[in-house]
Amino acid sequence: MKLTLKIWRQDNAKAKGKLVKYELSDLSTDMSFLEMLDVLNEQLASKGERVVEFDHDCREGICGQCSLVINGQAHGPEGHYTTCQTHLRSFKDGQTLNIEPFRANSFPVIRDLKVDRTSMDHIIQAGGYISSFTGMAPEANSIPIHHNIAESAFDSAACIGCGACIATCKNSSAALFMSAKIAHLAKLPQGQVERAERVVWMVNAHDDEGFGSCTNTGACAMVCPQEVPLLDITRMNYEYNRSLKTIDS
Repeated sequence: MKLTLKIWRQDNAKAKGKLVKYELSDLSTDMSFLEMLDVLNEQLASKGERVVEFDHDCREGICGQCSLVINGQAHGPEGHYTTCQTHLRSFKDGQTLNIEPFRANSFPVIRDLKVDRTSMDHIIQAGGYISSFTGMAPEANSIPIHHNIAESAFDSAACIGCGACIATCKNSSAALFMSAKIAHLAKLPQGQVERAERVVWMVNAHDDEGFGSCTNTGACAMVCPQEVPLLDITRMNYEYNRSLKTIDS
């Protein structure tokens, strides 16, 4: 299999970047997308050229580090997949692929395909936690939680924080990511202590980091690898309005 790669190369956030063309041949269709980039980097290293920098860790669709835009789609053409789960069989022999980093003002380029997603961490730090007593773990059955509520909370907690929703949103909004964290804790009894303040703290942090507003196009949910429900954004809006009334009273 042969592929033509046009990869975004950029030394840092302030430097001017450009797409650089590379030709690869003798590729297996069973290769993952990141394995293909490994092959390219081996060739570049053997020539004494600087390798292409990109994020990765688990390569199992769990960590969310493999943040690439492939032919204009976050993580590639397969819906609800991470980049590392995308294989070359998803593309045609001889196809040209444009490979770029996630694009958002809040995601400055570190180098090449690697971006700084610290802004997402700041949202979590603002309120994505619960108060808990120290000491031994409590008995698991001491707080009864209905099965449907637990399952719904798990659906929200499944968010891996990859940032694909932000890269896909025309406004670069982090609403789906943020709402998943807010909804997850709002649904559970353990999250009730900070419930009123949490959503306000996190929304304020979201805006301070320069993320855009949500206009409910739903593009974020279409690319989410964990299929976080769009309904979580509705839940976040409810929690925000509820919190303002609670805090004012």
